[in-house]
Amino acid sequence: MDKKDHEVAESLPVGMSRRERQIMDVVYRLGRATAAEVHSELPDPPSYSTVRALLRVLEEKGHLRHKQDGPRYVFIPTLSRDKARKSALSQLVQIFFEGSTEQAVAALLDLPGDKLSAEQLDSLSRLIDQARKEGR
Repeated sequence: MDKKDHEVAESLPVGMSRRERQIMDVVYRLGRATAAEVHSELPDPPSYSTVRALLRVLEEKGHLRHKQDGPRYVFIPTLSRDKARKSALSQLVQIFFEGSTEQAVAALLDLPGDKLSAEQLDSLSRLIDQARKEGR
């Protein structure tokens, strides 16, 4: 990724820091979580107040919403994990592969150290056949 691509990626409205992605992973895994639950699940966690601040940032960015449960806030993702993945992947394809799904798939297949098994290749072939039948 060159400097220009990195700057574009950093300016994405859905862009997240490593710690924000870790927090979202915890909330997705648990389905809903309080700040204390997130804090206890993070690797090498920052302070509790930092976790609370990051949850607020994620809420401001539109990734989370909260419900009040007595004195606690319970945080819930605004999108299902599947919809969030598709949205992020779509942006990645647009920015780094000029909108070309073919280029993106070719880059994935060319990743060093990521050898696909025969079963995985067969599964990908079936997905391509299905997309062809559906006119995608």
